[in-house]
Amino acid sequence: MSKAGYEAHPGRPDRGRDRGALAGLGGLDGMGVRAHVREVLGMRRSSALLLLFVLFYVGYLVAGGLVFATIEAPAEAQLKSSLLRARLAFLEKHPCVSDADLEALLREVVWAADRGVSAVNNVTGQPNWSFGQSIFFSSTVVTTIGYGHVTPLSKVGKVFCIVYAIFGIPLTLVLCTALVERLLVPTTLLLQWLNARLGHLYQPFYIRLLHLAMTLVFLVSLFLLIPAGVYAYLEPEWDYMDALYYCFISLTTIGLGDYIPGDYPGQAYRPLYKVLTTVYLLVGLTFTMLTLAVFCDIPQLNVGLLFMARSDETTTDPEKVRLNQPAGHGLGRGPQYTQQRVHVRTRLDSPSPEEVTPVHARP
Repeated sequence: MSKAGYEAHPGRPDRGRDRGALAGLGGLDGMGVRAHVREVLGMRRSSALLLLFVLFYVGYLVAGGLVFATIEAPAEAQLKSSLLRARLAFLEKHPCVSDADLEALLREVVWAADRGVSAVNNVTGQPNWSFGQSIFFSSTVVTTIGYGHVTPLSKVGKVFCIVYAIFGIPLTLVLCTALVERLLVPTTLLLQWLNARLGHLYQPFYIRLLHLAMTLVFLVSLFLLIPAGVYAYLEPEWDYMDALYYCFISLTTIGLGDYIPGDYPGQAYRPLYKVLTTVYLLVGLTFTMLTLAVFCDIPQLNVGLLFMARSDETTTDPEKVRLNQPAGHGLGRGPQYTQQRVHVRTRLDSPSPEEVTPVHARP
């Protein structure tokens, strides 16, 4: 029928236009099926939960500040008092040195120390920009650890650091993501093995918790506890707690910079030591990301799904129900051509490992 012939029948409805208009009213979805939006106190439930979470987060920051202030303030006061006594004792022992001259010297020492140059041993230590140290610094830049103990001194170096980080950080993320994808293959096989052995005894959710616990134990043992013992042995001024603190601060990319391996005066094989530490950081970050991926694959533990706007809508349209399922739930992840079978679940539960196994990881 021509366009003119179609317009000659004004009583014939335009189904596409009507459907879109109804969907725009918010009461119907695109298929003409009524969608209900869950609300709390006149706002979307996800928005209300997000607001509560923001308030909780602010309270968490305030509580952390109060606790740190309570714990660290006495130690800081004691250190200041000890430093003042040492300064007065030095001036009393060397009356030829004025307080102003000592203050000027201390300012120079502190300024140099903040830039990675130590005045200890008459500045006869190894240079900060040796090959091994430079590789170590590059790794702290691209991994966003950023200890801050050594920084570029020249303007050219600062500009190059910016450009280097702009390209290096995305490259590091791509590399870690690709490695995590490969590591998910044996991790998923382990989950399948656990499900085959324990699936008749426990629900899938508890099997996934066991799988997460095993992954976490592997991470903590191989990349925290054991390396901490190695660093405690190699670093003369570190005890085991200091070494464990350094490993955790580094692998979480906090990078406070108060403990740096290989900076002790006279450290043997310092360049090699720095290179091996760089390898440890890159591998440890990869396995940390793997553990987070295993954690986020459990829908019941991924609380971030509660803050998504799509979690507010309930609909009877089966296509929208499938699309609105969280990542990792059933077969809602990935293109349909990667799906091999469909399971109909009659109760709310965590998906079984077979349902979320990538195609390339399936036996």
